[in-house]
Amino acid sequence: MSASIYAQPQGQLLFHWERPRRRRLAILGFIGASLGLHALCFYLFQVIYPPAISLLPPPARVSVIAPTSPEARTYLAWLNAEDPALASQTQRPAGAREYQLPKLAHVPSYLTIPPQLKELPPPKSARVEPVAMPPAPVETTTASPPASPITAPSAIRFSDSLGERAVTMPTLGFHASSREAPQTALFRIAVDAHGVVRYCLLEQSSGDAALDEEARTDLALSRFAPLENLPNDNLTWATAAIDFGTDVTLPPATEPAP
Repeated sequence: MSASIYAQPQGQLLFHWERPRRRRLAILGFIGASLGLHALCFYLFQVIYPPAISLLPPPARVSVIAPTSPEARTYLAWLNAEDPALASQTQRPAGAREYQLPKLAHVPSYLTIPPQLKELPPPKSARVEPVAMPPAPVETTTASPPASPITAPSAIRFSDSLGERAVTMPTLGFHASSREAPQTALFRIAVDAHGVVRYCLLEQSSGDAALDEEARTDLALSRFAPLENLPNDNLTWATAAIDFGTDVTLPPATEPAP
């Protein structure tokens, strides 16, 4: 290749730079054909077959004359003045009532046509029946006297170990420190051979310390029948139950503070 280049004579170029005339004519031909086709399509679709355009009717409009503006009030006043129906009839004064009743004298209907009165039916005879309980003065009954309250004196019960032995006790008289009902008090006592109470222990309180102390004192002063052929230090343990009755003296009732 290099040999062929150097073999060319001087003054001649390596490439041919002439303008391509044939290509320029082809491009111009294509542009002209495109313009002709566009003109033919425009003629077909715009002239021969025009597009269908449908125009809608204008919307209905209603004009309302309202007395909200001076122009509308002026127009309505002109319509009232030019109304032929109003001009052909009698006009009432502005201050007159719409409808006035005539002044007529009232004539009752019973003066022209007397009414036909019906006769009253005969009275029904009431049948008098005998009364089982005729009216009479109320019998007065005397109120029965109130029943006397049931008295239940206080009592002391001993267990079986001391139930067969005779006992001598002081007179029972209890004084409570409160007005609440006391419960049964239980004591554990020890009695020697001579019948003297050596020990008296509280097992169950009555709820009132004053009653418990009085019951313990009465039990300590009690004396049982002595037992023969037994030493003095032989103790018999038993249970003493004190049932408080209605003979318990209660303290006076105190009025509540205002």
